[in-house]
Amino acid sequence: MKDRFELIKPDEFQDRIIKSIGKDWMLITAGKMDHYNTMTAAWGGLGYLWNKPVSYIFVRPQRSTYEFTEQYDRYTLSFFDESFRDKLMYCGRHSGRDVNKAKETGLTAIETANQNIAFEEARLIIECRKLYADDIKQDKFIDPLVDLKMYPENDYHRMYIGEIQSILERK
Repeated sequence: MKDRFELIKPDEFQDRIIKSIGKDWMLITAGKMDHYNTMTAAWGGLGYLWNKPVSYIFVRPQRSTYEFTEQYDRYTLSFFDESFRDKLMYCGRHSGRDVNKAKETGLTAIETANQNIAFEEARLIIECRKLYADDIKQDKFIDPLVDLKMYPENDYHRMYIGEIQSILERK
């Protein structure tokens, strides 16, 4: 893995992260090589909180990945170039309870030096250790239209904040 990826310090990381998450999408993955799940996500972000570089992600309770983000204390964010759009769509539309997403898409799961699961084909991998989790709550919306539009079935996401442990960028 060392020959394919370069370790980037969080304070030296440069990426158009709003575009990368919101338009290009990412895979959130949690687990171990023999027990993991991944899902496509377009919500989240990176920043600085509690004197640490952090990511924040959102996972709905009905997603199979939710069980994995709950069970394991770390997760990865894998970003791909545009040629992987169909594979990311597949991972977003199918449940890991029903199919082996890596097998079906041809993505290659790899174990990082920190024993996290990511994908060999990624252009960027961000490894995170969970620090905090909480559910989005209906009574906390300041703009009720967001709640009405995004949560008509009251299936609120759980937010995870994770300390960024490493950033791996394809060479």
